Amino acid sequence: MDKKWLPLTVVLGVAGVAVVTASFWPEGEEKPPLPQTLCHGALSRQTAELIDDGKGGEVSAEEWESKGKSTDYAVFKACSILRANPDNDYPRGMFRLIIEDTRSATGRKKDSVPLGPGFTGWALPDQAKAMLPAGCAARMGSTAPYVTVTLIASSKKGEEEEKDLADRDTAIRNNAAVVREAATNLARTAGC
Repeated sequence: MDKKWLPLTVVLGVAGVAVVTASFWPEGEEKPPLPQTLCHGALSRQTAELIDDGKGGEVSAEEWESKGKSTDYAVFKACSILRANPDNDYPRGMFRLIIEDTRSATGRKKDSVPLGPGFTGWALPDQAKAMLPAGCAARMGSTAPYVTVTLIASSKKGEEEEKDLADRDTAIRNNAAVVREAATNLARTAGC
C-alpha cells in the first residue's frame, strides 16, 4: 500500500467504526409504546383525544373497577381520562367514564340530544349516557336488566366554563362519540 493513502485509510476506518458503534448504541431510555385502547378496552386513544381543553398534552387513563357483592354493582368499571401538563407533573382531568349495571332504563335529560340511530341514550355538553343493548347485563354477569356507559366531563370554573359553553355543539358531538364508541366496544366484547 502506498504510504500517501495510509492516513485516508485510517480516517475512513475510524469513521466506519464510529458509525457502526453509533447505530448499536442505545439512545437513552426507550419509552414503551402507548396503549391504543383505554378505559378497560372501551375507548380508542383517538376517540379519547376528541375531548380536549385546548391545552394539548398526552392522553392517559386511570382505571379502576369493583368486583361487586350481592348488594353492590355486579358490573362497575370506571376510568378518568387525563392529559399531561407541560408546566408540571400533575395531569389535568378531561372526563370520567363509568360503566355500571342499573335497575332502571336511562331517561333523557332536559335539553339533551339523542345519540343517534341504533343507540339508546343522550348527550349534553358536560355529560352523556348510553345504554348497552338488551342482554349485555346478563352476559357481563349482572342480574340487573341494564348496563350504562356514562361520561362526566371534568368541572370547569369561570372563564374556562364560559369558553366551553360557547362551543356547545362540539362538546355534545364529542361526548356522544365517546359514549357511542364505548357502548359499541363493550357490547362487542360481551358478545351482545
